[in-house]
Amino acid sequence: MVKPSILIVEDEHSQREILCYNLEADGYEVLSAENGEEALLLVDEASPDIILLDWMMPLVSGIEVCRRLKLKRETREIPIIMLSARSEEVDKVRGLETGADDYMIKPYSLVELLARVRGQLRRTRAAAMGQKLQFEDIVLDTETFEAFRDNQLLKLGPTEFRLLSVFMEKPRRVWSRDQLLNRVWSRETDVETRTVDVHIGRLRKALCQNGGTDLLRTVRGVGYALG
Repeated sequence: MVKPSILIVEDEHSQREILCYNLEADGYEVLSAENGEEALLLVDEASPDIILLDWMMPLVSGIEVCRRLKLKRETREIPIIMLSARSEEVDKVRGLETGADDYMIKPYSLVELLARVRGQLRRTRAAAMGQKLQFEDIVLDTETFEAFRDNQLLKLGPTEFRLLSVFMEKPRRVWSRDQLLNRVWSRETDVETRTVDVHIGRLRKALCQNGGTDLLRTVRGVGYALG
């Protein structure tokens, strides 16, 4: 099962460490950035499932990071929870109008923050909640770790299953090899990008083992997509 990934963007070291510790303990894959520029780079590299974004930061403000991400087709669907000490209603309205999906005022309750994270993921990432995903005639059951095509069980290894789940969460999205490494292999430093190609080949073979067209698309010089 692929863990949901969360990007924490917070310039205060102690706050960042507290969030990282609690979210990792809650079962998430956690990335962190200490400024807006680093955050924008990490989003492109890792494509997180959700972003916790501080408003007041050096280099690029949180509100500007939010605006840029919501303008891009590739990142506009990533939920953003804005974290800010700015408690005026006008600030909250500005954050939400810029594109933030939720807004929490500091100091906030960690219990409530975790609940809001789960709520956003429940809306946007079915695989994280143990549901079935379907694309055309492929069905993936994240509770039983089974995949079917045209109602026939597919023989998938654990890595191929994780790859397929990533593709089926966002069909037709093109994933680079580095993004797939971050999502499927997490932080295993000895894994090379060539490994992605090998497992893509195995997944492609498995998807076509009972017939049917090849739904895995190779985008030359970029990566792979389903559909």
